[in-house]
This record gives sequence, structure tokens and C-alpha cells, in this order.
Amino acid sequence: MPIAALIFDVDGTLAETEEIHRAAFADAFAEAGLPWRWDVDLYRDLLKTTGGKERIRRFLDMRGISASTVSDEAIAALHARKTAFYGTRVAEGGLALRPGVERVLREARTRGLRLAIATTTSRPNIETLLDVVFGAEAADLFETLVCGEDVAVKKPAPDAYVEALRRLDLPAEACLAFEDSANGLASARGAGLATIVTPSLYTGHETFDGAAAILENLEAFDLDVWLRRE
Repeated sequence: MPIAALIFDVDGTLAETEEIHRAAFADAFAEAGLPWRWDVDLYRDLLKTTGGKERIRRFLDMRGISASTVSDEAIAALHARKTAFYGTRVAEGGLALRPGVERVLREARTRGLRLAIATTTSRPNIETLLDVVFGAEAADLFETLVCGEDVAVKKPAPDAYVEALRRLDLPAEACLAFEDSANGLASARGAGLATIVTPSLYTGHETFDGAAAILENLEAFDLDVWLRRE
């Protein structure tokens, strides 16, 4: 079946955002007077858990802090502040798309392919990122955005990609997914999608069994080759 749509993850795939996320968590913790410090090594480990609120809860579990001590409501409020700090940092500029991403997106549009996003990050984070890097084009570039709020279970569960396919009304065989992490690959493959992986700053150490291709970045991706593969 010919490829009709490309479905992209966001963090680490469209752009190297994780250091901004880590800094935003630090901002939120400092504002709340919390003595929590997530260095690069710790954050790499925490990224095995998808979703910001879930990541905070895992950190607390690692510290032996029970749910009765820090409620889900308190975590949600802390994460909301983190999201606000992330938006401010992204809006300040300096964030660029990963190499090859813009070219692939524009080539896809030129060839009449549909574009979608399937991510576990929150909608405000996605919208801020897209507005900053794409400007006025952002509203029309992606046909649908499946965000963390839209699914019951986050990656590596396939829910985000299953929902994207449902909204596109396309079978998995007609789509190609783009990811940067083992969790993302498992999610996309769980939904039946062939997946291109471009490992990012925090995922280069992971293994990607089952990927259709593993590339340093999308500069090496030839869309025409994939369109001729049917």
C-alpha cells in the first residue's frame, strides 16, 4: 500500500527539546522550594518513563516518597508550572528543528502526503514549539495532533499512534512513523507502523530492534525511496 501520511513524535524527533524540559523542571522545583536536582544522568534514566507527571512520580518513588505524602493533585500543579516555564524558555528562541526535519516536512507536503503528530507530551508544549519553529504555518502544517492528554496510556503503549491512525482514517500500512527513542519505537511498532528512528541526545545509548531504518538524522532520509517501496 502506498504511503499516504507521515506521523512524527515531537521531543527529540522534531527538535532536541529535552534539555529545555529538564531546565523547566528545575525552574518549577526551585519556585516551589523543592531541593530536587535532576542532572543529565538522572534525567536520562527518568526519560524511560513517558509523561512529565509520571516522571515526577517515578522520581518520588525512587526517593521513597509515598503517594500519600505528595498527592496527584500536587504533582499536576507542579507539572503545570513546569509546562509554563517550558513555554517561556521555548518562546525565548534558540530552539531549532533537527537536521533534515524541515526538508522532509516540505517534501511531504509537496507530494501530497498528510502529516500528523503522535506524542506523549502535553498540548501546550507542542503548540508552543510549533508556533516558534514554524510561525504562521504551524496551524496548517499538521492535520492532527495526538497529545498526552488524548490517550489513556502513554508510550510505549501504542495508544497515541492508534489514535492518530483513527483520526487520519488510514491503516498502519499507509503511514510511516518517525521516532527517537526505544519507547517511541515500541509504541509505533505496537500500532503496526514502520518506523524511522533518529536517536537523540538522550537516546543514543538505546537499542532499536524492529526499526525500519536507524539514521543519525533526517538529512540522510530519502522520501522518494520510501514512496517507491510499494
